[in-house]
Amino acid sequence: MALARIRQAPVTVPTLLAVAILLAWAPLNGAQPITRWAPGALGVLALVALAAAVAPLRWRDVPLAVRVAVLLLGAFTVWSALSIAWADDQGAALEGADRTLLYLAVFALFALWPQRTVTAAWVLGAWALGLGVLAVVTLVRVGVMSDPSALFNGDRLMWPAGYENAAAAMFLMPLWPAVTLAASPRVPWLLRGLFAAVAVVLVDVALLAQSRGSILALPACVVLLILLVPGRLRHLAVLVPILGAAGAALPMVLDVGPALLARNAGDLSSATQNVLVAVLLAAFAAGLLVAAVAAWETLRPPSGATAARLRRGWTVVVVGTAVVGAVGGLAVIGNPVTRIDDAWSSFKGGYAYDAASSNRLVSGLGSNRYDFYRVALDLFAEHPVAGIGADNYFQDYLARGASKETPRYPHDLPLRTLSQTGLVGGLLLLGAVVAALVAAWRAMRRADPLSAAVAGGAAMAFIYWIAHGVTVWFWEWAGLGAPAFAFLGLACALAARGGTVGEEDDAKDVAAAAAPPRLRPIVVLPVGAVLVLGALAIAGPWLAERDVERAGAVFATRPMEAYARLDRASALDPLSDRPALVKGSIALRFGDLVRARSAFGDAVARNARGQYATLELGAIAAAQGRPAEARRLLERAVALAPRDPTAREALGIVRTGGVVDIAALNQRIYRAGKNFAGA
Repeated sequence: MALARIRQAPVTVPTLLAVAILLAWAPLNGAQPITRWAPGALGVLALVALAAAVAPLRWRDVPLAVRVAVLLLGAFTVWSALSIAWADDQGAALEGADRTLLYLAVFALFALWPQRTVTAAWVLGAWALGLGVLAVVTLVRVGVMSDPSALFNGDRLMWPAGYENAAAAMFLMPLWPAVTLAASPRVPWLLRGLFAAVAVVLVDVALLAQSRGSILALPACVVLLILLVPGRLRHLAVLVPILGAAGAALPMVLDVGPALLARNAGDLSSATQNVLVAVLLAAFAAGLLVAAVAAWETLRPPSGATAARLRRGWTVVVVGTAVVGAVGGLAVIGNPVTRIDDAWSSFKGGYAYDAASSNRLVSGLGSNRYDFYRVALDLFAEHPVAGIGADNYFQDYLARGASKETPRYPHDLPLRTLSQTGLVGGLLLLGAVVAALVAAWRAMRRADPLSAAVAGGAAMAFIYWIAHGVTVWFWEWAGLGAPAFAFLGLACALAARGGTVGEEDDAKDVAAAAAPPRLRPIVVLPVGAVLVLGALAIAGPWLAERDVERAGAVFATRPMEAYARLDRASALDPLSDRPALVKGSIALRFGDLVRARSAFGDAVARNARGQYATLELGAIAAAQGRPAEARRLLERAVALAPRDPTAREALGIVRTGGVVDIAALNQRIYRAGKNFAGA
């Protein structure tokens, strides 16, 4: 039976292999560094080629909304690549364009080929359960490790993503398919219970990250799930035990952070063991309840009259619960206008969170994001049509920012798109997302309830990524962005083709895959060329960064090998200044000012606004007895980063006729934790 379904929807195999790649990325820092995601991206491109080979497409059979989405996302990818031409940091722009190409490839793989609802459920369920297993592993590690602080940044869980907000999103994105599949009558009752139990673990482990963005996105997505996805009473029926069980374990979840900060081994051991037991018991209880109800529904289906009475009764319960919850919520938050005003004031005011005296989740919205967004808006106002180039924000924030942070990205998906790719990029990406959501909406409206569950859960994973991504830099996190576009694509794959609707016509939609058209050279050649060029564009920066990392590992004992690797990295990625920055930094450690000057000069030639290279060139010029050149370079370094006290101090030394101590300067840069490549 399974093989027959795969033959009817042969794209199932490539998409399952793609899910394996997505799951493999999760414990690898969420695939944020290019050395993590680039090999998988090449694998995705190969899977697109495999899908095209085993199941050639009839483009006219693809739903119009899906075709529009693919074309617009493809145009956005091309526009991101073109932005390299006007970007200051062309190496960063190339990496940003490569990441966008990954999102296009994974969306196309999941969206263009038709899926049966059952095979699509396998794909979605495998991803949700895979991340559920990772959540359980994370919970167990927290509970049994003698010192789990390595998994945390202070009191916030950062494993496995390496970043607290990304860790929260990694576990909350699969929550929605877990809920819709747990609620679907087409899913076996035992699996429905398992999905419900997994959902509880996903919620509580995500809360260990103390992500305020997730606290805002989670209730908003609950409302969207109820409003948009068919089967709202069923979804509420499983959400109540899932959220109730997760809430029952919440006090133990919140105890972990203070125990970590207190650094008392006894208290920490007690808190971590308590959270492990509490969450597992809560998950078991919710899973058992959902499985029991599902088994009763399956084995002794209620009559039509009984089902109608149950729906009416459950509606009364839900409405009553909603009213009580709304009244209770208003009582807790007080005057909504005052609370909103306080939230806005804390958002503008920057960090005011005292981890020792309050929990981050209820500490307001204080951060430096207001300043991040201000700079991004200014950049968009100055470059409204084309933007400043993909992933080009760091240099501008150094020059314009007011906070002590040096973010590389604006921490906001819409502002990232507008400031870096302008109105052209913004409209292309918005059009692609809207078209894809239209196709997903149509898939949710098919007669088969499993189709609604799969399309709804998959689309909600993307929507959660968007909702949380308006406050953080998720676009640059390939381990989150690629699954978001993949499962938006999976929802599109279930849209009715050729005007068909319903489960009976599901087989008709995929019948073309059983007798596909022949591959034609007029199609194969351009598609193959695009895939090969895309692979080359990704492989160059990936291999270059591998050489950079290896050079950093061996330079202390084998400096000449390190220099050779960095020269090769510069050739593999001729747009990036990073190999030259690292080469110059290594040369300074050995006191080789001539080599360092040449390397930093190469870096400035590739990125004229590179502040770190400019600063080092100024210090080298001073040490080599060229005070006028040193002063000019250090003045530029200060102009590029006015808040940098190290650059200002170095300039002051040169202005008074002194010589900058390069070793002391680099030690200060290192201690300050500057976000400079090679520092």
